[in-house]
Amino acid sequence: MTRPEQPASGSSTPPIVPSIPLNAEPVRQDGDASVGSLVKEVSTHVSTLVRAEVELAKTEITAEVKKGVQGSVFFVVAGVVALFSLFFFFIAVSEAFNLIWPSQQWAGYAVTFGLMILFAGLMGLLGYLKVRKIKAPERTIESAKESVAVFSRGRSDAA
Repeated sequence: MTRPEQPASGSSTPPIVPSIPLNAEPVRQDGDASVGSLVKEVSTHVSTLVRAEVELAKTEITAEVKKGVQGSVFFVVAGVVALFSLFFFFIAVSEAFNLIWPSQQWAGYAVTFGLMILFAGLMGLLGYLKVRKIKAPERTIESAKESVAVFSRGRSDAA
């Protein structure tokens, strides 16, 4: 193996590093390899290439997932702050109703409570109607049944 070339002093370019093969390549003369050894060598290289590609994909995906998690933390914090801010909004709505009925402060809070219960009920009803429409994955079930039938026929044909 040769030493990497050193850049001239004061240069900002990185040194040139020669490529290093993943597996040591045996030195052979032309025509001295059998077909079996060539096939074995090809399968070794393909397997090494696939492992390297999988490792690269895992590294890239891990980095992207970390970025996504870090970004989603900000969304969670924003959601929590917005949720706690709703209390102040509902108090303000109640106080606005109290301006209409100044002698009966309980009325503003009661009306606000009633509106919140109506809204929650409406959202619950809409959620129920959406969930009720969920059906079983019929095409997937049918495909799985067909696959089982094909494999069981293949086993009975082989026997």
